[in-house]
Amino acid sequence: MPKNTTQFVCAECGYVSLKWMGRCPGCGKYNTLAEEPVSPAPNKAARPALSSRALPLSQVSYEKYERVPSGIEEFDVVLGGGIVRGSLVLVGGDPGVGKSTLLTQVAANLSETHRVLYLSAEESCSQVKLRCERLHLNSDGLLLLSETDLDSAEEEIFKAEYVIVDSVQAIYTSALSSAAGSVGQVRECASRLMRIAKSRGITFFIVGHVTKEGAIAGPKVLEHIMDTVLYFEGERTENFKILRAVKNRFGSVQEIGVFEMTDEGLIGVSDYSGLFLSDLRGEAAGAAVTPSETGNRCMTVEIQTLMAKTVYGLPRRMSLGIDLNRLIVLIAVLEKRCGLPLGTQDVYLNAMGGIRLNEPSADLAVCAALASAEKMIPIDKYTALFGEVGLTGEVRAVNYAEKRVNECVKMGFRRVILPAKNAATCKKFSEKIALVPVSYLSQMIKALF
Repeated sequence: MPKNTTQFVCAECGYVSLKWMGRCPGCGKYNTLAEEPVSPAPNKAARPALSSRALPLSQVSYEKYERVPSGIEEFDVVLGGGIVRGSLVLVGGDPGVGKSTLLTQVAANLSETHRVLYLSAEESCSQVKLRCERLHLNSDGLLLLSETDLDSAEEEIFKAEYVIVDSVQAIYTSALSSAAGSVGQVRECASRLMRIAKSRGITFFIVGHVTKEGAIAGPKVLEHIMDTVLYFEGERTENFKILRAVKNRFGSVQEIGVFEMTDEGLIGVSDYSGLFLSDLRGEAAGAAVTPSETGNRCMTVEIQTLMAKTVYGLPRRMSLGIDLNRLIVLIAVLEKRCGLPLGTQDVYLNAMGGIRLNEPSADLAVCAALASAEKMIPIDKYTALFGEVGLTGEVRAVNYAEKRVNECVKMGFRRVILPAKNAATCKKFSEKIALVPVSYLSQMIKALF
Protein backbone atom coordinates (compact mmCIF):
# COMPACT_ATOMS: atom_id res chain seq x y z
CA MET A 1 0.00 0.00 0.00
CA PRO A 2 1.58 3.37 -0.95
CA LYS A 3 2.57 5.70 1.90
CA ASN A 4 1.60 9.30 2.38
CA THR A 5 4.17 11.67 0.92
CA THR A 6 4.59 15.41 0.66
CA GLN A 7 5.12 17.77 -2.23
CA PHE A 8 5.81 21.48 -2.61
CA VAL A 9 3.26 23.63 -4.44
CA CYS A 10 3.75 27.24 -5.51
CA ALA A 11 1.16 29.55 -3.96
CA GLU A 12 1.32 31.87 -7.00
CA CYS A 13 1.23 29.65 -10.09
CA GLY A 14 0.56 26.13 -8.74
CA TYR A 15 3.91 24.65 -9.84
CA VAL A 16 4.53 21.27 -8.14
CA SER A 17 7.99 20.17 -7.03
CA LEU A 18 9.17 17.14 -5.08
CA LYS A 19 11.70 19.24 -3.13
CA TRP A 20 11.77 22.76 -1.76
CA MET A 21 13.39 25.50 -3.81
CA GLY A 22 13.87 29.12 -2.93
CA ARG A 23 12.69 30.31 -6.35
CA CYS A 24 9.74 28.83 -8.21
CA PRO A 25 10.77 27.62 -11.71
CA GLY A 26 7.25 28.31 -12.98
CA CYS A 27 6.70 31.98 -12.12
CA GLY A 28 10.10 33.05 -10.81
CA LYS A 29 8.76 34.22 -7.41
CA TYR A 30 10.79 33.66 -4.25
CA ASN A 31 9.64 31.80 -1.11
CA THR A 32 6.30 30.73 -2.60
CA LEU A 33 6.74 26.93 -2.46
CA ALA A 34 4.75 25.49 0.44
CA GLU A 35 4.76 21.89 1.64
CA GLU A 36 1.51 19.94 1.27
CA PRO A 37 0.70 16.32 2.08
CA VAL A 38 -0.12 13.93 -0.76
CA SER A 39 -2.40 11.01 0.07
CA PRO A 40 -2.57 7.92 -2.14
CA ALA A 41 -5.57 7.65 -4.41
CA PRO A 42 -8.29 5.34 -3.01
CA ASN A 43 -9.09 2.08 -4.71
CA LYS A 44 -11.82 2.57 -7.30
CA ALA A 45 -13.51 -0.67 -6.33
CA ALA A 46 -13.73 0.41 -2.68
CA ARG A 47 -15.01 3.89 -3.51
CA PRO A 48 -18.47 4.36 -1.93
CA ALA A 49 -21.48 5.24 -4.03
CA LEU A 50 -22.33 8.91 -4.28
CA SER A 51 -25.09 9.88 -1.87
CA SER A 52 -25.12 13.67 -2.22
CA ARG A 53 -28.18 15.06 -3.98
CA ALA A 54 -28.98 18.62 -4.94
CA LEU A 55 -32.10 20.11 -3.35
CA PRO A 56 -34.31 22.98 -4.52
CA LEU A 57 -33.96 26.13 -2.45
CA SER A 58 -37.56 25.80 -1.24
CA GLN A 59 -36.82 22.38 0.28
CA VAL A 60 -33.71 23.43 2.20
CA SER A 61 -34.48 23.56 5.92
CA TYR A 62 -33.45 26.66 7.84
CA GLU A 63 -30.88 25.97 10.53
CA LYS A 64 -31.15 28.24 13.56
CA TYR A 65 -27.77 29.00 15.06
CA GLU A 66 -27.55 28.97 18.83
CA ARG A 67 -25.69 31.94 20.29
CA VAL A 68 -23.96 31.86 23.67
CA PRO A 69 -23.00 35.09 25.49
CA SER A 70 -19.27 35.47 26.11
CA GLY A 71 -19.65 37.61 29.23
CA ILE A 72 -18.19 40.69 27.47
CA GLU A 73 -20.91 42.77 25.85
CA GLU A 74 -18.67 44.58 23.36
CA PHE A 75 -17.23 41.26 22.18
CA ASP A 76 -20.74 39.87 21.62
CA VAL A 77 -21.68 42.96 19.59
CA VAL A 78 -18.77 42.43 17.20
CA LEU A 79 -19.64 38.75 16.80
CA GLY A 80 -23.21 39.67 15.86
CA GLY A 81 -25.01 38.91 19.12
CA GLY A 82 -22.98 36.13 20.73
CA ILE A 83 -20.84 33.08 20.04
CA VAL A 84 -22.17 30.61 17.46
CA ARG A 85 -21.60 26.97 18.39
CA GLY A 86 -19.26 25.11 16.07
CA SER A 87 -17.72 28.23 14.52
CA LEU A 88 -14.11 29.28 14.01
CA VAL A 89 -13.13 32.79 15.13
CA LEU A 90 -9.73 34.21 14.17
CA VAL A 91 -8.41 37.12 16.26
CA GLY A 92 -5.44 38.98 14.79
CA GLY A 93 -3.49 42.02 15.91
CA ASP A 94 -0.09 43.46 16.71
CA PRO A 95 2.00 41.92 19.50
CA GLY A 96 0.96 43.17 22.92
CA VAL A 97 -2.34 44.67 21.78
CA GLY A 98 -4.39 42.38 24.06
CA LYS A 99 -5.43 39.32 22.03
CA SER A 100 -4.48 36.76 24.69
CA THR A 101 -5.91 38.94 27.47
CA LEU A 102 -9.29 39.20 25.75
CA LEU A 103 -9.54 35.49 24.99
CA THR A 104 -8.44 34.58 28.50
CA GLN A 105 -11.31 36.65 29.88
CA VAL A 106 -13.73 35.01 27.43
CA ALA A 107 -12.45 31.54 28.35
CA ALA A 108 -12.83 32.24 32.08
CA ASN A 109 -16.40 33.47 31.61
CA LEU A 110 -17.39 30.47 29.48
CA SER A 111 -15.75 27.98 31.85
CA GLU A 112 -18.35 28.74 34.53
CA THR A 113 -21.01 26.77 32.62
CA HIS A 114 -19.10 25.04 29.79
CA ARG A 115 -16.04 22.87 29.30
CA VAL A 116 -13.31 25.16 27.97
CA LEU A 117 -9.76 24.26 26.92
CA TYR A 118 -7.01 26.86 26.60
CA LEU A 119 -4.38 25.39 24.25
CA SER A 120 -1.28 27.52 24.72
CA ALA A 121 1.48 26.85 22.22
CA GLU A 122 3.55 29.91 23.16
CA GLU A 123 3.27 30.00 26.97
CA SER A 124 3.44 27.48 29.76
CA CYS A 125 0.41 26.66 31.88
CA SER A 126 1.91 28.56 34.81
CA GLN A 127 2.19 31.71 32.70
CA VAL A 128 -1.48 31.46 31.72
CA LYS A 129 -2.39 30.93 35.39
CA LEU A 130 -0.42 34.04 36.37
CA ARG A 131 -2.37 36.04 33.78
CA CYS A 132 -5.67 34.78 35.19
CA GLU A 133 -4.62 35.75 38.71
CA ARG A 134 -3.48 39.16 37.53
CA LEU A 135 -6.87 39.71 35.88
CA HIS A 136 -8.70 38.40 39.00
CA LEU A 137 -10.50 35.74 37.00
CA ASN A 138 -12.31 32.78 38.59
CA SER A 139 -10.83 30.12 36.34
CA ASP A 140 -11.24 26.94 38.42
CA GLY A 141 -13.12 25.23 35.61
CA LEU A 142 -10.72 26.31 32.85
CA LEU A 143 -8.56 23.52 31.40
CA LEU A 144 -5.01 24.45 30.41
CA LEU A 145 -2.77 22.57 28.00
CA SER A 146 0.68 23.65 26.84
CA GLU A 147 1.29 21.72 23.61
CA THR A 148 2.54 22.53 20.11
CA ASP A 149 1.80 19.17 18.45
CA LEU A 150 -1.79 19.24 17.22
CA ASP A 151 -1.90 15.46 16.90
CA SER A 152 -1.07 15.03 20.59
CA ALA A 153 -3.65 17.64 21.64
CA GLU A 154 -6.56 16.20 19.63
CA GLU A 155 -7.72 13.88 22.41
CA GLU A 156 -8.14 16.80 24.84
CA ILE A 157 -9.73 18.97 22.15
CA PHE A 158 -12.44 16.36 21.55
CA LYS A 159 -13.50 16.58 25.22
CA ALA A 160 -14.07 20.37 25.19
CA GLU A 161 -16.92 22.56 23.99
CA TYR A 162 -14.82 25.69 23.46
CA VAL A 163 -11.13 25.75 22.58
CA ILE A 164 -8.74 28.73 22.50
CA VAL A 165 -5.67 28.12 20.31
CA ASP A 166 -2.83 30.57 21.04
CA SER A 167 -1.54 30.72 18.36
CA VAL A 168 -2.08 28.99 15.01
CA GLN A 169 1.44 29.91 13.87
CA ALA A 170 2.96 28.04 16.83
CA ILE A 171 1.25 24.64 16.39
CA TYR A 172 2.20 21.96 13.88
CA THR A 173 1.17 18.55 12.64
CA SER A 174 3.52 15.62 12.11
CA ALA A 175 1.97 15.00 8.67
CA LEU A 176 4.34 17.68 7.35
CA SER A 177 8.08 17.87 7.91
CA SER A 178 8.24 21.70 7.74
CA ALA A 179 8.57 23.86 10.83
CA ALA A 180 5.65 25.38 12.71
CA GLY A 181 4.52 28.69 11.24
CA SER A 182 5.29 27.76 7.63
CA VAL A 183 2.64 28.21 4.97
CA GLY A 184 1.97 24.49 4.71
CA GLN A 185 1.72 23.97 8.46
CA VAL A 186 -0.64 26.91 8.99
CA ARG A 187 -2.89 25.73 6.15
CA GLU A 188 -2.97 22.09 7.30
CA CYS A 189 -3.55 22.92 11.00
CA ALA A 190 -6.34 25.36 10.16
CA SER A 191 -8.01 22.78 7.92
CA ARG A 192 -7.75 20.17 10.69
CA LEU A 193 -9.38 22.52 13.22
CA MET A 194 -12.12 23.36 10.72
CA ARG A 195 -12.98 19.69 10.21
CA ILE A 196 -13.12 19.13 13.99
CA ALA A 197 -15.34 22.18 14.51
CA LYS A 198 -17.87 21.23 11.84
CA SER A 199 -18.01 17.51 12.65
CA ARG A 200 -18.15 17.75 16.47
CA GLY A 201 -19.68 21.21 17.04
CA ILE A 202 -16.67 22.53 18.95
CA THR A 203 -16.12 26.30 18.87
CA PHE A 204 -12.55 27.52 18.26
CA PHE A 205 -11.03 30.90 19.05
CA ILE A 206 -7.73 31.11 17.20
CA VAL A 207 -5.04 33.75 17.74
CA GLY A 208 -3.22 34.80 14.58
CA HIS A 209 0.00 36.75 14.25
CA VAL A 210 0.24 39.67 11.82
CA THR A 211 2.95 40.75 9.41
CA LYS A 212 4.68 44.12 9.53
CA GLU A 213 2.10 45.37 7.00
CA GLY A 214 -0.69 44.50 9.47
CA ALA A 215 -2.16 41.49 7.59
CA ILE A 216 -2.69 38.04 9.10
CA ALA A 217 0.53 36.04 8.75
CA GLY A 218 0.31 32.88 6.67
CA PRO A 219 -1.64 31.94 3.55
CA LYS A 220 -4.83 33.80 2.64
CA VAL A 221 -6.70 30.50 2.82
CA LEU A 222 -6.43 30.82 6.61
CA GLU A 223 -8.93 33.69 6.54
CA HIS A 224 -11.12 31.90 3.98
CA ILE A 225 -11.54 28.87 6.26
CA MET A 226 -12.60 30.95 9.26
CA ASP A 227 -16.23 31.86 9.94
CA THR A 228 -15.28 35.14 11.63
CA VAL A 229 -12.10 37.22 11.33
CA LEU A 230 -11.49 39.95 13.92
CA TYR A 231 -8.71 42.53 14.02
CA PHE A 232 -7.54 44.10 17.27
CA GLU A 233 -6.32 47.65 16.62
CA GLY A 234 -4.57 50.14 18.86
CA GLU A 235 -1.14 51.24 19.94
CA ARG A 236 0.58 49.25 22.68
CA THR A 237 1.03 52.39 24.77
CA GLU A 238 -2.60 53.51 24.42
CA ASN A 239 -5.34 52.36 26.79
CA PHE A 240 -8.15 52.24 24.22
CA LYS A 241 -8.37 49.40 21.69
CA ILE A 242 -10.79 48.73 18.86
CA LEU A 243 -11.96 45.25 17.86
CA ARG A 244 -13.12 45.26 14.24
CA ALA A 245 -14.86 42.47 12.28
CA VAL A 246 -13.61 42.12 8.70
CA LYS A 247 -15.46 38.86 8.01
CA ASN A 248 -18.49 37.34 9.74
CA ARG A 249 -20.67 34.59 8.29
CA PHE A 250 -23.14 34.91 11.16
CA GLY A 251 -23.44 38.68 11.46
CA SER A 252 -22.54 42.09 10.10
CA VAL A 253 -18.99 43.24 9.41
CA GLN A 254 -20.04 46.83 10.19
CA GLU A 255 -19.75 46.34 13.94
CA ILE A 256 -16.82 47.37 16.13
CA GLY A 257 -16.08 47.11 19.83
CA VAL A 258 -14.23 49.70 21.93
CA PHE A 259 -12.20 48.42 24.88
CA GLU A 260 -10.12 50.03 27.59
CA MET A 261 -7.03 48.25 28.93
CA THR A 262 -6.96 48.37 32.73
CA ASP A 263 -5.18 46.52 35.53
CA GLU A 264 -8.08 44.05 35.58
CA GLY A 265 -8.01 43.37 31.84
CA LEU A 266 -10.03 44.70 28.94
CA ILE A 267 -13.28 46.47 29.78
CA GLY A 268 -15.87 47.29 27.13
CA VAL A 269 -16.57 51.00 26.62
CA SER A 270 -20.16 51.79 25.72
CA ASP A 271 -19.89 55.60 26.05
CA TYR A 272 -17.07 56.43 23.65
CA SER A 273 -17.93 60.11 23.09
CA GLY A 274 -14.87 62.30 23.49
CA LEU A 275 -12.39 59.44 23.90
CA PHE A 276 -10.39 60.57 20.90
CA LEU A 277 -10.51 64.31 21.59
CA SER A 278 -7.99 66.32 23.62
CA ASP A 279 -9.10 68.78 26.30
CA LEU A 280 -6.85 71.53 24.95
CA ARG A 281 -7.95 71.45 21.33
CA GLY A 282 -8.35 74.84 19.68
CA GLU A 283 -5.44 76.39 21.58
CA ALA A 284 -2.59 75.27 19.34
CA ALA A 285 -2.28 75.24 15.56
CA GLY A 286 -2.28 71.99 13.61
CA ALA A 287 -5.32 70.20 15.07
CA ALA A 288 -8.67 69.41 13.43
CA VAL A 289 -11.66 67.23 14.38
CA THR A 290 -13.51 64.87 12.06
CA PRO A 291 -16.56 62.63 12.69
CA SER A 292 -15.41 59.16 11.66
CA GLU A 293 -17.81 56.37 10.76
CA THR A 294 -16.23 53.25 12.28
CA GLY A 295 -18.49 50.30 11.74
CA ASN A 296 -22.02 51.18 12.86
CA ARG A 297 -20.69 53.78 15.26
CA CYS A 298 -19.77 57.38 14.60
CA MET A 299 -17.13 58.99 16.80
CA THR A 300 -15.31 62.31 16.67
CA VAL A 301 -11.54 61.97 16.30
CA GLU A 302 -8.91 64.69 16.60
CA ILE A 303 -6.11 64.78 14.03
CA GLN A 304 -2.91 66.58 15.01
CA THR A 305 -0.02 67.63 12.80
CA LEU A 306 3.39 69.12 13.42
CA MET A 307 5.64 70.81 10.88
CA ALA A 308 9.32 71.61 11.15
CA LYS A 309 11.79 72.93 8.61
CA THR A 310 13.72 70.01 7.17
CA VAL A 311 17.46 69.86 7.71
CA TYR A 312 17.92 67.28 4.94
CA GLY A 313 17.47 67.49 1.22
CA LEU A 314 14.40 65.27 1.30
CA PRO A 315 11.57 66.26 3.72
CA ARG A 316 10.38 63.60 6.12
CA ARG A 317 6.76 62.44 6.39
CA MET A 318 5.49 60.31 9.29
CA SER A 319 1.92 59.22 10.01
CA LEU A 320 0.18 57.38 12.85
CA GLY A 321 -3.41 56.30 12.29
CA ILE A 322 -3.60 57.61 8.71
CA ASP A 323 -2.20 55.84 5.66
CA LEU A 324 1.19 57.35 4.88
CA ASN A 325 0.65 57.24 1.11
CA ARG A 326 -2.66 59.08 1.57
CA LEU A 327 -0.89 61.78 3.59
CA ILE A 328 1.74 62.25 0.87
CA VAL A 329 -1.00 62.65 -1.76
CA LEU A 330 -2.86 65.26 0.33
CA ILE A 331 0.35 67.23 0.89
CA ALA A 332 0.90 67.32 -2.89
CA VAL A 333 -2.69 68.48 -3.49
CA LEU A 334 -2.36 71.30 -0.93
CA GLU A 335 0.91 72.45 -2.44
CA LYS A 336 -0.28 72.37 -6.05
CA ARG A 337 -3.94 73.47 -5.74
CA CYS A 338 -3.73 75.82 -2.74
CA GLY A 339 -0.18 77.11 -2.98
CA LEU A 340 0.93 76.06 0.52
CA PRO A 341 4.74 75.72 0.67
CA LEU A 342 5.05 72.25 2.21
CA GLY A 343 7.91 70.93 0.07
CA THR A 344 10.59 72.07 2.54
CA GLN A 345 8.74 71.01 5.71
CA ASP A 346 8.94 67.79 7.71
CA VAL A 347 5.36 66.68 8.38
CA TYR A 348 4.28 64.53 11.34
CA LEU A 349 0.63 63.44 11.73
CA ASN A 350 -1.17 61.56 14.49
CA ALA A 351 -4.76 60.41 15.04
CA MET A 352 -5.52 60.76 18.75
CA GLY A 353 -6.06 57.71 20.95
CA GLY A 354 -4.25 55.27 18.67
CA ILE A 355 -7.28 54.87 16.39
CA ARG A 356 -6.79 54.08 12.70
CA LEU A 357 -8.83 56.02 10.16
CA ASN A 358 -9.10 54.04 6.94
CA GLU A 359 -12.02 55.87 5.33
CA PRO A 360 -11.44 58.78 2.88
CA SER A 361 -13.83 61.11 4.74
CA ALA A 362 -10.94 62.16 7.00
CA ASP A 363 -9.14 63.81 4.05
CA LEU A 364 -10.67 67.24 4.62
CA ALA A 365 -9.73 67.28 8.31
CA VAL A 366 -6.17 66.20 7.47
CA CYS A 367 -5.86 69.05 4.96
CA ALA A 368 -7.29 71.51 7.49
CA ALA A 369 -4.79 70.40 10.14
CA LEU A 370 -1.92 70.73 7.65
CA ALA A 371 -3.05 74.20 6.61
CA SER A 372 -3.43 75.24 10.25
CA ALA A 373 0.07 74.03 11.10
CA GLU A 374 1.57 75.82 8.10
CA LYS A 375 -0.22 79.13 8.80
CA MET A 376 0.25 78.77 12.59
CA ILE A 377 -3.44 79.66 13.11
CA PRO A 378 -5.50 77.41 15.44
CA ILE A 379 -8.82 76.02 14.26
CA ASP A 380 -11.86 76.82 16.38
CA LYS A 381 -12.47 74.00 18.89
CA TYR A 382 -16.17 73.91 17.99
CA THR A 383 -15.54 73.29 14.25
CA ALA A 384 -15.55 69.81 12.66
CA LEU A 385 -14.78 68.76 9.08
CA PHE A 386 -15.37 65.74 6.88
CA GLY A 387 -15.11 65.00 3.16
CA GLU A 388 -13.01 63.21 0.57
CA VAL A 389 -10.40 65.21 -1.33
CA GLY A 390 -9.61 64.48 -4.99
CA LEU A 391 -6.41 65.16 -6.90
CA THR A 392 -8.00 68.21 -8.53
CA GLY A 393 -8.63 69.78 -5.15
CA GLU A 394 -12.36 69.06 -5.20
CA VAL A 395 -14.20 67.99 -2.05
CA ARG A 396 -16.24 64.91 -2.83
CA ALA A 397 -19.33 63.58 -1.06
CA VAL A 398 -19.08 60.76 1.48
CA ASN A 399 -21.49 58.25 3.00
CA TYR A 400 -23.41 58.64 6.28
CA ALA A 401 -23.30 62.45 6.15
CA GLU A 402 -26.43 62.82 8.29
CA LYS A 403 -25.03 60.49 10.93
CA ARG A 404 -21.78 62.46 11.06
CA VAL A 405 -23.52 65.82 11.43
CA ASN A 406 -25.78 64.38 14.12
CA GLU A 407 -22.74 63.21 16.07
CA CYS A 408 -21.25 66.72 15.84
CA VAL A 409 -24.50 68.15 17.22
CA LYS A 410 -24.45 65.71 20.14
CA MET A 411 -20.82 66.58 20.93
CA GLY A 412 -21.59 70.30 21.11
CA PHE A 413 -19.93 71.51 17.90
CA ARG A 414 -21.25 74.77 16.47
CA ARG A 415 -20.00 74.51 12.88
CA VAL A 416 -19.29 71.68 10.47
CA ILE A 417 -17.57 72.01 7.10
CA LEU A 418 -18.84 69.34 4.71
CA PRO A 419 -18.98 68.56 0.97
CA ALA A 420 -21.45 70.66 -0.98
CA LYS A 421 -23.09 67.52 -2.40
CA ASN A 422 -23.94 66.36 1.13
CA ALA A 423 -25.42 69.70 2.22
CA ALA A 424 -28.91 69.01 0.86
CA THR A 425 -29.39 65.85 2.97
CA CYS A 426 -28.20 67.63 6.14
CA LYS A 427 -30.42 70.74 5.96
CA LYS A 428 -32.60 69.47 8.80
CA PHE A 429 -29.68 70.14 11.19
CA SER A 430 -29.22 73.76 10.08
CA GLU A 431 -31.07 75.10 13.15
CA LYS A 432 -28.80 73.21 15.55
CA ILE A 433 -25.42 73.65 13.84
CA ALA A 434 -23.95 75.92 11.17
CA LEU A 435 -23.42 74.03 7.91
CA VAL A 436 -20.60 75.28 5.66
CA PRO A 437 -20.68 73.44 2.30
CA VAL A 438 -17.49 73.56 0.21
CA SER A 439 -16.66 72.23 -3.24
CA TYR A 440 -12.89 72.85 -3.31
CA LEU A 441 -10.02 72.90 -0.83
CA SER A 442 -9.49 76.62 -1.38
CA GLN A 443 -13.04 77.31 -0.13
CA MET A 444 -12.34 75.30 3.01
CA ILE A 445 -9.18 77.29 3.73
CA LYS A 446 -11.05 80.59 3.25
CA ALA A 447 -13.84 79.43 5.57
CA LEU A 448 -11.35 78.52 8.29
CA PHE A 449 -8.85 81.36 8.07
